[in-house]
Amino acid sequence: MTSALFGSTATAEAFYDFKVKDADGKTVDLSIYKGKVVLIVNVASQCGFTPQYKEMAELYNKYSSQGFVILGFPCNQFGGQEPGSNAQVKKFAQDRGAKYPIMSKVDVNGSGEDPLFGFLKAKQGGLLTKDIKWNFTKFLVDRQGNVIKRYGSSTTPLSIEDDIKGLL
Repeated sequence: MTSALFGSTATAEAFYDFKVKDADGKTVDLSIYKGKVVLIVNVASQCGFTPQYKEMAELYNKYSSQGFVILGFPCNQFGGQEPGSNAQVKKFAQDRGAKYPIMSKVDVNGSGEDPLFGFLKAKQGGLLTKDIKWNFTKFLVDRQGNVIKRYGSSTTPLSIEDDIKGLL
């Protein structure tokens, strides 16, 4: 599965160069987020980290008026923990307080990797390998489109609140 419409990691030079699909199938040009702080999260509805949806909603509700946005990218690559359709995933997220954009399902690793995630991983590699290890990996992008930091699945959204506030 892939949602990115533009570029590969070789042709895209900036976060804002990408176009992705949202859960409704509409194209979203990431350049609309210029000047905003963006948290990108690969989400899953049947994961042990799924309760993080609540904290993500809390952060979004608290800081969206200051230029903060979260982009949730459903991923079914880890234990088949996101088996639903895009519409089901979006409803699941909204039922847990998500007022931020939910995108189309993507692969974050491997040959079908979404180019956006290839770009994010190239900018902020992981421990031992750049591959994303599990659901709810997070990437923080500043107002200029720089990928500032990567957080593992067990890092809760509220634990990175100070990093977010520092960029706002």
